[in-house]
Amino acid sequence: MKVAMVSPYDYGRPGGVGEHVRHLSSELRSRGMEVRILAPSGGTRREKVEGLIPLGRPIPVPANGSIARISLSFHLSRRIREVLAREAFDVVHIHEPLMPALPVDVLRLNQTSVAIGTFHAYARQNLGYYYGRPILRRQFKRLRACIAVSEPARTFVARYFPADYTVIPNGIDPLCFRPDAPPAPGISHPTRRTILFLGRLEERKGLATLLDAYQLLRRVRADCQLVVVGDGGLRRGYERRVEEEGIPDVHFAGFVPEADKPGYFTAADIYCAPNTGKESFGVILLEAMASGTPVVATAIDGFRQVVTEGTQGLLVPPGDGGAMATALGFLLDHPATRVEMGQSGRKSAEGYAWPLVADRVIGVYQSALMARSHTEVNSVVQHTAAEIG
Repeated sequence: MKVAMVSPYDYGRPGGVGEHVRHLSSELRSRGMEVRILAPSGGTRREKVEGLIPLGRPIPVPANGSIARISLSFHLSRRIREVLAREAFDVVHIHEPLMPALPVDVLRLNQTSVAIGTFHAYARQNLGYYYGRPILRRQFKRLRACIAVSEPARTFVARYFPADYTVIPNGIDPLCFRPDAPPAPGISHPTRRTILFLGRLEERKGLATLLDAYQLLRRVRADCQLVVVGDGGLRRGYERRVEEEGIPDVHFAGFVPEADKPGYFTAADIYCAPNTGKESFGVILLEAMASGTPVVATAIDGFRQVVTEGTQGLLVPPGDGGAMATALGFLLDHPATRVEMGQSGRKSAEGYAWPLVADRVIGVYQSALMARSHTEVNSVVQHTAAEIG
């Protein structure tokens, strides 16, 4: 089987959809499939990316409380036609298939391959979907099968484009994220437990709430520290707040490569995800859980998909620094509970291993290919019958 993985996002920048595409592509290749990745690329990756066919130059666009680096070029049709004709894919798997401009163009121009769409996003509303439905509906009908990465993602997109969606979650690599991964150097402290934040420094990731909670903790105890891993437009503002308000023992580690992430989870005693919303799925929570690290997270729809309150971690209302401080304090005071939650999280995360996820995706491919074959056979039979008649 020859598969095209199509992503709207800059493949040279880290991001959830990009990592999904990378891991799924690798897993499919391990099954003997030939995979090409069609995506915009800003050229920031120094290493050669296997199978990457760059299409379009990405530009930053505000979207869903974040910044999406996508291609808005509508002059790629000729190049896309050339790629599709040359490669002759069996399956074109388009991630966020209704996003401009690359996914929609590939969907529109694809004539021979089975088109599969995976929907990742979640939000309360999408004005582009709402106002663009008359046009996008024609392209949506070209999809042979639809996948959503979670129930919230399915509910969100089905509001605008009703269909039979198969929910297949994001995956993780439990061989990479594991309790015995070497801890990142310089993170653990001999007398303080480490609370870890790892994510982009933008408003929807909720670091402001975690700083509120941590500040409350440090008013009554000195046995913890906060390590912030990640970068973004709000970093300088957060650093300024820590300095001006004298919040002790907050360490900004900056951006770390994907390969270094496991060591930060194993160096931490608690992973905290204070996100405010708009998350369709908690991949970052699964990575912490697979590492054996208990979590404190906000009780948003995407996170409730992977964490059971009181089992793998604790869930608190988004934006509630007091509740978050209470949850963090409880885990700091109960090391045995941290161990139990870490073990439970590791066991739960094993169910999201990429080989298991890939099995389900391949099942969708095979069903769609079989359905197309049946349709073609029926068409030939009907045509033949009409000629005989």
